[in-house]
Amino acid sequence: MKAAVILQDAEKEMTEAVQFYEAQAKGLGVEFLSEVERAIQSIRETPETWPILEGDLRRRLLRRFPFGILYRIEADKILIIAVAHLRRKPGYWKERL
Repeated sequence: MKAAVILQDAEKEMTEAVQFYEAQAKGLGVEFLSEVERAIQSIRETPETWPILEGDLRRRLLRRFPFGILYRIEADKILIIAVAHLRRKPGYWKERL
């Protein structure tokens, strides 16, 4: 199983989403973070399961939250490019590639 490396921008997106959801309802931010962690674990276990979005970039959708984890499979790791809200600024993450 390959290690997952999260880009700093993706980490920031995740933190901001946790803060947003926690402000909406106590504990909701923690639930979001748990869902992200479960999704990253499933990516690590079976990285080729999730569909290709474009080129070699894949997307794993979260359950319950309108987010997708965008990642690339590399020789020695899984690179998490974005924890992207699905209804905001499509393609903003492309500059990270």
